[in-house]
Amino acid sequence: MERLLEGFEHFRRTVFPEQRELFKKLATGQSPHTLFITCADSRVMPEMIFSALPGEIFVYRNIGNIVPPYAQHVSGVVAAIEYAVKVLQVKHIVICGHSDCGAMKGLLAPAKVAHMPSVAAWLKHADVARYVVAENSPDLQGEEALRRVTEENVVGQLEHLRTLPAVAAAMANGSVSIHGWLYDIAQAELRAFDAHSGHFVLIDPSTREVPDATPHARFAASASTA
Repeated sequence: MERLLEGFEHFRRTVFPEQRELFKKLATGQSPHTLFITCADSRVMPEMIFSALPGEIFVYRNIGNIVPPYAQHVSGVVAAIEYAVKVLQVKHIVICGHSDCGAMKGLLAPAKVAHMPSVAAWLKHADVARYVVAENSPDLQGEEALRRVTEENVVGQLEHLRTLPAVAAAMANGSVSIHGWLYDIAQAELRAFDAHSGHFVLIDPSTREVPDATPHARFAASASTA
């Protein structure tokens, strides 16, 4: 707790004065461009990783960067997504997994989370990743199995995301794009899911090009979301 208070004191004395006008503006509202759904892991800090200013990204974190399918589980993440799309009118939604994910390790070894019934129940929303890898790459072990399950979890959660009515409607008119990313903690690298190739590809920040995980729009965006 002492460390947190020291950090806040540094923020109040050093950071806040330099950004006073920004915080004055943010005190009356927010207009983030991206909803960023990632893991609760303490090593993953989106604002630091992307050098984002306050108000730029709307971050939601939970164990395993999970999005339950619509109507299967009413939860904070589903409510946050609906709010981000309908009220904040974000333009992008990113689901971001990461290397060495404890949730994915638990998914691969259910016995390790059996004594935590709430965690075990939550990870059922990621079971699709374990099944996909087990059915298609049954011989994978160790780090390679973990990497593939982590990838497939991101893909699976993208599919769940598309079941949410607010997201489906926004994607249909092209006002929202969805993205699946993986963050490598040790290498400071990002890989993105390319829906066209079906693979994760390394993002080169210098090109500003990101593979698309969004189906083509089928309706014209309304004036309010253009």
